[in-house]
Amino acid sequence: MIFEQIVFYFFAVVLLFAASMVITIRNPVKAALFLVLAFFTAASLWILLEAEFLAITLVLVYAGAVMVLFLFVIMMLDINLLRLREGFGEYLPIGGIVAVLLVIEMAIILGPRHFGLQKIAAPAGHPASYSNTKELGRVLYIDYVYPFEIAAFILLIAIIAAIALTLRRRKDTKYQDPRQQVRVQRSDRVRLVKMPAEKKP
Repeated sequence: MIFEQIVFYFFAVVLLFAASMVITIRNPVKAALFLVLAFFTAASLWILLEAEFLAITLVLVYAGAVMVLFLFVIMMLDINLLRLREGFGEYLPIGGIVAVLLVIEMAIILGPRHFGLQKIAAPAGHPASYSNTKELGRVLYIDYVYPFEIAAFILLIAIIAAIALTLRRRKDTKYQDPRQQVRVQRSDRVRLVKMPAEKKP
């Protein structure tokens, strides 16, 4: 067994452990921290596949930004941990059955019968001038340009829909009209008052 395989199996075991802890641990803050560990180990596997851009993106976007948002929301919601612990055993049998079915389906789909994993040789190395960022851009914007634009259009519609759903006018909320703010004049806001000067006795 070569060194790369040892590193791969090490990160794979850590990733499986972190992912299992995310869905089994009862403390939401600890679950979020295990999710950060899962992101870092997945990024390490991306580096082994010579996809450094995706690894850095995974660390910066998910572990750096999204997880901070998750932790902020978890701390702000003040989740009742006692209620979470009460309902854990109630849904455990159904969750276990679904998990076993998913594992069986993945084993059938990703088995060597369909993908020929037993015949795959080691991937060829790339030269020093190879850029996976450039290759990713070429694949996205040349080979899959239309699916990429359709996905961008769907995400734009989702953003507009989310804004429209949350933009509800309430009577107790004060709103500002930008048109009135632009049209305001100095005389509308400032009033000069002339007063006689005080005389010393």
